Amino acid sequence: MKETRDTRAEMEHEVTECRALFEKKTRDYGTSWRILRLPSLTDQIFIKASRIRSVQESGENRVGDGLRGEFVAMVNYAVMGLILCDENQKMPQVPKSLNDLKSELDLPLEKALALYDAQTKQVLDLMMDKNHDYGEAWRQMRISSMVDLILMKLLRIKQIENNDGRTLVSEGVEGGYMDIINYSLFCLVRLTEGNN
Repeated sequence: MKETRDTRAEMEHEVTECRALFEKKTRDYGTSWRILRLPSLTDQIFIKASRIRSVQESGENRVGDGLRGEFVAMVNYAVMGLILCDENQKMPQVPKSLNDLKSELDLPLEKALALYDAQTKQVLDLMMDKNHDYGEAWRQMRISSMVDLILMKLLRIKQIENNDGRTLVSEGVEGGYMDIINYSLFCLVRLTEGNN
């Protein structure tokens, strides 16, 4: 009997886990991440992906933190990046004071979560379309290969950022962030399967 899987439900489960951490951190820190420029978020994702690859290659994890948390962080940082892309970087240029800056950066929790939900819905819709066309090929991929693809996407994003966002034929920064979210979610599903 052929096993049937509900890919959308699996992905939504992983997004729910990522969102829960995003909500907790937003309760702790507010939306201070909105001060970051896109290259700073890209670098944060790069750090996470690089750590995963380093642990995979060396087989040694000196920090002791699991890699699952790194994939969750990559999802959340990339969602933040998509939110900032949509806001067209409407950040204040030079604040009069730290309090002025804080008031411009702070979003109510409900608004931050609504933005998160809107971005992840769009990403999941894209994933389902691609998943249909590619026939769930990701299920046969190694997690290490998906990490390599994430790193490649990050290098592409960095190049686009270095070119001030100008591209000739590429999908742009937003498309790269969306792919990073989906590859990270694929990895989270694969890790969850491995734990069951």
